Amino acid sequence: MSDNEKTQAKTEQAKGKMKEVAGSAVGNERLTAEGRTDQAKGDAREAKEKIKDVFKD
Repeated sequence: MSDNEKTQAKTEQAKGKMKEVAGSAVGNERLTAEGRTDQAKGDAREAKEKIKDVFKD
């Protein structure tokens, strides 16, 4: 996995988790949903890079 893509994936996951927690804390369902979406995007990016690594070798 390229370091840049890995970093972006982890950043998206962390950003999403923070949004989700903040949304839950204040009762903002939209912010909570955005956080879950950001986490899913990070997970997808990470999975894509792992697949690329498998086929690279």
